[in-house]
Amino acid sequence: MPKCFEAYGYIIFFWSNEGYPMEPIHVHIGKKISANSTKIWILSDGSAEVANNNSRIPLKDLRKILKIIEVYSDMIVAKWQQYFGEKALFKDQLQ
Repeated sequence: MPKCFEAYGYIIFFWSNEGYPMEPIHVHIGKKISANSTKIWILSDGSAEVANNNSRIPLKDLRKILKIIEVYSDMIVAKWQQYFGEKALFKDQLQ
């Protein structure tokens, strides 16, 4: 799984196979890489939105991680595009 970075003891990563058609840009978060990871959408304005909190990250930690994801959203988008070869942001899908 492509790892973006780590923050507060959590791994922020992509799944290698994001399906077809590919979902909009998002990251998964967990203490380890597992199917029960938390999913975060990257929005077209660079903000982040929780899709689910499957790994049950405490809200205090989740808020801090969301802020870091927003700060590095451009880097996440660039890594996604480099790895998957396409770019579709979450809010772009709704328009």
